[in-house]
Amino acid sequence: MAAGRVGPLLHELYQCLYETYGPQGWWPGDTPFEVAVGAILTQNTNWGNVAKAITALKDQDLLTPRALHALPEPELARLIRPAGYYNLKARRLKNFLDFLANHFENSMARMSAGDLASLRPALLSIKGVGPETADSILLYALAKPTFVVDAYTFRILSRHGLINEGCAYEELRQLFMEHLAADVPLYQEYHALLVRLGKDGCRPRPRCAGCPVEGWAEE
Repeated sequence: MAAGRVGPLLHELYQCLYETYGPQGWWPGDTPFEVAVGAILTQNTNWGNVAKAITALKDQDLLTPRALHALPEPELARLIRPAGYYNLKARRLKNFLDFLANHFENSMARMSAGDLASLRPALLSIKGVGPETADSILLYALAKPTFVVDAYTFRILSRHGLINEGCAYEELRQLFMEHLAADVPLYQEYHALLVRLGKDGCRPRPRCAGCPVEGWAEE
């Protein structure tokens, strides 16, 4: 596909999805810390399971950086069991909590005072925090203008010929960031709309009939 077409097509896709689905109100969470915890717990599971784990933490008044940091890892694993891979995720969450305590005195507000250029590599240095999780924390918890790429994004854009099957995460992230204004609400809404489309129709076995972007991007 000609490079000059990509920008207009990405804008067309957003408009089409927004007109079809409306605002999504994503990412759910009462505080930036809750959003960050959710971003770690949602790895390899659905949001319904994450919500159960977060509710379990809230019920014990544990959903604060200091409380979770002080909680023994086995107890944390028990409480987040509904999210799946609970031992692994407890360790990853502890790694993030160590980072937050050591660098930002357990304060998401202090963390949000940093800039994207320094925060992103710092988050990526945490064991168990990959690009999608880091960008989710940055965009939704810290309101930094970085685009979140996930499996839905790859699937939708590859099926419509905007990217190749082997496109890397960073390449696809830059595709959006080069063609869209660096606008946090736009990035949040766009990502959420792509998730909605991926869940509704652009599944591993696609449901193309009636899809709001059926035939989109065709020459």
